[in-house]
Parts: sequence; C-alpha cells; structure tokens
Amino acid sequence: MPTTEKKRCEWCNRDQLYKDYHDHEWGVPNHDDRGLFEMLCLAGAQAGLSWYTILSRRENYRKAFDHFDARKMAKYNDKKLEQLLLDPGIIRNKLKVNSFIHNAKVFLEVQKEFGTFDKYIWSFVDQQPIQNHFKSIAEVPAKTDISDAMSKALLKRGFKFAGSTICYAFMQTVGMVNDHLEDCWRRKA
Repeated sequence: MPTTEKKRCEWCNRDQLYKDYHDHEWGVPNHDDRGLFEMLCLAGAQAGLSWYTILSRRENYRKAFDHFDARKMAKYNDKKLEQLLLDPGIIRNKLKVNSFIHNAKVFLEVQKEFGTFDKYIWSFVDQQPIQNHFKSIAEVPAKTDISDAMSKALLKRGFKFAGSTICYAFMQTVGMVNDHLEDCWRRKA
C-alpha cells in the first residue's frame, strides 16, 4: 500500500532533518527568550552559507554555547573563545563566534530594558505573526521593510550579524512571518 507524503514547502524536501525542522519549527511562533536568542545567533551564523549547513550542526552549537544561555555566554573569556575556535562541530569563523558572545551581552541589555527579548522583538510585527500567501518559493522575499527596520534597530543597539536578510530568515524561523506556501500542509496548522 503506497504511503501518502504530506505536501510541504518545496525547499524542505532534501532529507528528514529538513522535513522535521519544517514540520515542527519553521514558521511556528516562538516566544521563548532562549529559543529566540539561539535562532538569532544561528541565523547570523548562516551568513554566506546554507541554512542546512547550520541546521546540521545545531546540536554541536548548542553544546558549544551552553545551550545558548546568554548569561553564561556573556562571561566567556579568551580561553573559551580559543576552545570554540578549535571546535570542529561548529563553523569556526572568528567574527561569527565573537558575535555570539558580543550579542549575548546586548541581548541581556534588551531583556533588562524590556523585561523579555520576546516582548521587544515581537513588537516589530505588533505581537502577531504576518500571514503571507505565497504560491511558490520564488515569491518569498529575502527581506522586507519590517526586516529592514528590525535590522536597523538591532544594529543600533550593537548586535552583530543582524542585517536585513538575516533578520528576515530569523523572522521566518521563529514564526514572526508565516511563509509556508499555500499548498503546504503546515500553513494552517
């Protein structure tokens, strides 16, 4: 008896890792500060690389960066930085690794100012996901006016690797925008 595969967004049919990420996480509203910080870091790590490259190393990143505990990361010293730059499980780009540590400090400042990072970051979409209605992956933008505004605000606060394209990828990942294609089963879920 043939099995019926769910209709998914065309970008995620590479393998089970992508399918699981698509089915359970991408486009699902995330309001957990640690989860938001993790995805902001990983979106920045993606710069110049494929998302698959980062996603396939995600568990290594979690282990290397104390599960993205910003309080711990903000205290990393030169010795810890050296260890990270020798870790074969992550992308050992010094600028990106340094940005994780730097961004942890800025992230904590935002939490202190707003109570939660969630409250701050979701304000860019008025606390509600944007529901896009795309029929093909070709219609999905790489950035928008909102991601431009988010990027400008994050960079002004001192975040690194927070350009508009990175911000839009982050928004997709944490469900600030629903870019599941019209015929994708996950769109309405």
